[in-house]
Amino acid sequence: MSDSQNKYILAIDHGTGGPKSAIVSTTGEVLDWAFEEVPLHVYKGGGVEQDPNDWWNAILKTCKQVIDNEKVAINDIVGVCNTSQWSGTVPVDKDGNHLMNALIWMDTRGAPYAKNIHKGLLKFSGYNIRKALTWLKRSGGAPTLSGKDPIAHMLWVKHEHPDIYEKTYNFLEPQDYINLKLTGKFASSYTTIGLNWLTDIRDINNIKYSKKLIRMAKLDKNKLPSELVNSTDILGNITNEFADSLGLDKNTKVVAGAADVPAAAIGSGAVRDYETHIYIGTSDWVICHIPFKKVDMFHNIGSVASGIPGRYMIVNEQEIAGGTLSFLKNQILYHKDELLKEEAVPDVYKIFDRIVEKVPAGSNNLIFTPWLIGERCPVDDHTIRGGLYNISLEMTREHLIRAIFEGVAYNVKWAFTYVEKLIKKFVMKERREMKKKGVVIPEINIIGGGAQSNIWCQIFADVLNRKIKQVRNPIQANARGAAFIASVGLGYLKWDEIHRCCEIANVFTPNPENRKVYDKLFEEYLNIYKIMGKTYKRLNE
Repeated sequence: MSDSQNKYILAIDHGTGGPKSAIVSTTGEVLDWAFEEVPLHVYKGGGVEQDPNDWWNAILKTCKQVIDNEKVAINDIVGVCNTSQWSGTVPVDKDGNHLMNALIWMDTRGAPYAKNIHKGLLKFSGYNIRKALTWLKRSGGAPTLSGKDPIAHMLWVKHEHPDIYEKTYNFLEPQDYINLKLTGKFASSYTTIGLNWLTDIRDINNIKYSKKLIRMAKLDKNKLPSELVNSTDILGNITNEFADSLGLDKNTKVVAGAADVPAAAIGSGAVRDYETHIYIGTSDWVICHIPFKKVDMFHNIGSVASGIPGRYMIVNEQEIAGGTLSFLKNQILYHKDELLKEEAVPDVYKIFDRIVEKVPAGSNNLIFTPWLIGERCPVDDHTIRGGLYNISLEMTREHLIRAIFEGVAYNVKWAFTYVEKLIKKFVMKERREMKKKGVVIPEINIIGGGAQSNIWCQIFADVLNRKIKQVRNPIQANARGAAFIASVGLGYLKWDEIHRCCEIANVFTPNPENRKVYDKLFEEYLNIYKIMGKTYKRLNE
């Protein structure tokens, strides 16, 4: 049982695969957690949905499981905070009932309507330059052509299901839907609503909806959550039903929280200005907090309100990272029938690590491109695809597996290069001693499932030529971030204490012997996109 002086947060990490509920101390220690898988419903034409009932039932089940394990006294649980998958859409009626399945971040059926927003003469890579600049000036980003943004989801419902659109009281992010179930309150945080690209964030302390952007999107402002709050604001007490189902005190507070990406940014421990982290999960991103709004529209890098009130956060995402290893395991190495027999499938990822450790850097000049479902950053190109280049008879599957690890690292470097360029002049102003060729981001925290691999961390250090700091318990960064937000909101922690609460398990420094190999291969990696881009477009448009 817990010490009576310690207090804990019930943190819900609601990801695409399903929710993970955890008991986390107010200083970020994860004491217990439970996970429940939730199915995806995939439809022809780009539809990817989930049933919100599945979300809620799994959350109840996992919360009950960690509470019943009695790792802490139930009276010491002082708050609940959820962090959910971002860029999804749940239409609900005025009673809070969902009117259809949630369209999650992978759903692209709204792409034609997103492209319609960018109609006009002056275009760059499919974007109307005048409209894009209007969006970027106000919201720090713009609706992408992919159709994966909530704007595209809402427009798809409006045009394809007008009856549901008419009945919709609010279109909610998954984060806000779960908070509605927890408290009965319709609201969103400044950071979570950010990827709707409908808020004006120029004044970080006075964020509000932009009438101009809503008009350009041809949406109804009344169908958006009217109450916008800081991530640290208390939404209210848990509902009686939630309290009774778990045995929690009815006065337990729900803190608004933030979606998965900004929560993970806080849970990474890299919370001070320009401190950077990379996340390696199914997808990946390179993120840092900044004191200003800055975007790179040419490389799909935006900025939104951070989960830390009064701050901005650089946002970008690459479509696939660790998902390449899942693809290798599930689609190539093991037949579906074999996957049904758990005893037939060893812990493949640990085997991958052991194999990769034995192969020299560069995989005998074999290059893998991890664009299995297109790419978002630094190119917004849904037609490019993965491939193995320079394969020969002298190679083995060991070279292939290491090339996959390295290919993901090349891709991350591609995005990282533009993030570093974006903040360079501002960092130089603060660090007067820094020269033009100085290193802007000398060290990077790493989180996510991929961060559990020591050899992958070393590959990132070598390819990026940066010190990589492996955060301890890296797969719990989201839950830890939610707990930190709640702890600050409830007065148990201050923002400037967080970096000390995140323990670093290992530090990986670049191996200078691999410098020439990786620099050469990275240049060829970029050349592959330049040469093959048009071919992929012809094949996959």
